Amino acid sequence: QAQLVESGGGLVQAGGSLRLSCAASGSIFEIRAMGWYRQAPGKQRELVAGITSGGNTNYVDSVKGRFTISRDNAKNTVYLQMSSLKPEDTAVYYCAADNVYFGGCYYGRPDKCNSWGQGTQVTVSS
Repeated sequence: QAQLVESGGGLVQAGGSLRLSCAASGSIFEIRAMGWYRQAPGKQRELVAGITSGGNTNYVDSVKGRFTISRDNAKNTVYLQMSSLKPEDTAVYYCAADNVYFGGCYYGRPDKCNSWGQGTQVTVSS
């Protein structure tokens, strides 16, 4: 099981940008996919973006064209570049990892993710 540490959250104005980072340690050799989920108060945890170690990506429609997920395999780190932020993007963002390329975690099933970060708050003001 990998350990995940997130950073980069904060408070930004609508239209602004923010970059989240997730560094993996421990059993990193087992990781085949990583992704970002978010959860707002009273709402379900939803997939924002996923990426496999081979470079395949998966985004929720609401962030396409605004968010970009990327990876640095040498540094065992995944990033989420968020631009043109909207108030509805406000949530706690969680990094997740899995040991299969195209499993449920990659496709938006949080119960299928193998590892989780502690979460980082993103708040977008009007």
